Amino acid sequence: MKLLRQFGIILLITFLGEILKALLPLPIPASIYGMLLLLAALVSGVIKLESVRLAGDFLIEIMPILFVPAAVGLLDCWGQLKPVLVPVAVITAVITVFVMAVTGKVTQVIIRHGRVGSRHE
Repeated sequence: MKLLRQFGIILLITFLGEILKALLPLPIPASIYGMLLLLAALVSGVIKLESVRLAGDFLIEIMPILFVPAAVGLLDCWGQLKPVLVPVAVITAVITVFVMAVTGKVTQVIIRHGRVGSRHE
């Protein structure tokens, strides 16, 4: 029952993201609105982390399975993808390395900032 309640909370936040997408004329996906709403609710304390932790952990564990339909869809379009496979693969590899480097640098800055802030407390 606890897991069902936690899924309900996540689904409610997702639904609110869908409503925001319909109301706001911005080119932002509803899932982003939902994630921002959930982040705001968690940071502000409106929703406690323990209220969604179990369902969130479960969703993260099954995430690879959720990509299977997309992969099958790509196989269905193989004829269209084959001519651009090499450029797309190169772009994907370069962007992946770039994102990893930027993420690492941002993480280092945050860790350093956290250490500096903890010394002054």
